[in-house]
Amino acid sequence: MPSSTKMPSSTKTMGVATVGALVAVTGYTVALGSNGWLWFGWIVLGLITAAVALSNPSP
Repeated sequence: MPSSTKMPSSTKTMGVATVGALVAVTGYTVALGSNGWLWFGWIVLGLITAAVALSNPSP
């Protein structure tokens, strides 16, 4: 995303949470094995984050 585009803080927070959840789920998968519900939850979180990012009007 270009630096000239400003995102609302809530969208940034959701993006950070989504990336953090991806890191956590990946770490869990590497350490303890795959868990389908964790990946499903991450996909849902990612879709919600994408919807919020797309629904916010650009300044």
